[in-house]
Amino acid sequence: MTDETKEAIETVADAAAAPAPADLPAAAPGQPQRIETKITCSRGFSQWLAMHNCSLAFTSYQTGQLFLVGTMPNGSLSLHQRNFVRAMGLIGDQQRLLLAGLAQIWRFENVLAPHERANDHFDKLYVPRRGQTVADLDVHELGIDTAGRLIFANTKYSCLATDSVVHSFKPVWRPPFISRLAPEDRCHLNGLAMENGVPRYVTCVATTDIVDGWRSHRRDGGVIVDVETDAIVAEGLSMPHSPRIHDGALWVLDSGNGYLTRIDRESGSRERVAFCPGFLRGLSFHAGHAVVGLSLARTEGVFSGLPLQDEIDSRKGEAWCGLQIINTRTGDIVEWLRLEGDIRELFDVRFLPGVRCPMALPTFGPDLASFITIEAPDRPLSERGWHAA
Repeated sequence: MTDETKEAIETVADAAAAPAPADLPAAAPGQPQRIETKITCSRGFSQWLAMHNCSLAFTSYQTGQLFLVGTMPNGSLSLHQRNFVRAMGLIGDQQRLLLAGLAQIWRFENVLAPHERANDHFDKLYVPRRGQTVADLDVHELGIDTAGRLIFANTKYSCLATDSVVHSFKPVWRPPFISRLAPEDRCHLNGLAMENGVPRYVTCVATTDIVDGWRSHRRDGGVIVDVETDAIVAEGLSMPHSPRIHDGALWVLDSGNGYLTRIDRESGSRERVAFCPGFLRGLSFHAGHAVVGLSLARTEGVFSGLPLQDEIDSRKGEAWCGLQIINTRTGDIVEWLRLEGDIRELFDVRFLPGVRCPMALPTFGPDLASFITIEAPDRPLSERGWHAA
């Protein structure tokens, strides 16, 4: 290791934890296909997480992985990963994670009490408890409303939707420029900002109403739409993603230009807070800082011909894949984590406040099948007038 990095993990598959006791699963996942990736980070990355009492979760849909990044008791970086098919939108806190995959939306619950540790040092163990099958809707970002309903960006059908007991989804809102629901990805509705438990803003790559019409407007056709009023509150963006409400302002990733951008909700004025050398997707806030996900923009297809590459070239830089933590007041990049190798594209990232060192179980396999926990009854079984056999 050089003095520029705190950790260097040569292969994600080998980012294992300590051996597990007999009643807990091993932290290293079984992996049918080895993914070679070198991971480096800034000198203070793990100390920053520890100082701010948080960890990170992020997804790569390209390789189908969920990563949980925390700090070991000895201060070193912990990086735990699980495999999913097309891991996309992600939300979570100390108790719960929700993750969008190719055809399911998964709910994970932490089963550890505050004093318990898995494998001696993991303070959160997220176990899959529900997999809602919605089919391949190209689900992007997720939210939970005040009624506890799951809300998600249904990109294939250009709408916001919720899950259904019987059907694949139930639409709850669509942009005013979309004439009808159709599996045509007409505007590439990809981002969702919740406010006080209500869907408030979405990002679309264009206002087109024809199958895949957004692809011709990637450079400057992007908009942010107010779900409450149907008004377009920002336009002229390049492939915007990840709208968020933070400290009263509307934030967005102007991905095709490479900027974390803050928008004044009253005046509509915009401020480019920080430039990041990658295609930006995934945004979360904690303790006066933002974390963003960076991907290597493909040289052909939907990422080609964007202003991003010109901006990187003008700064004599190179694009890279990883995470950057940004001071929202100054725009300075204070810490970073970089991935080099097979993992080239990320989608979502979230701070997990109050979580120091998380891990998760897989959605299938012997680790999950043999891991059983029992919730304590409300009152002793003998007081119910019947007894278990």
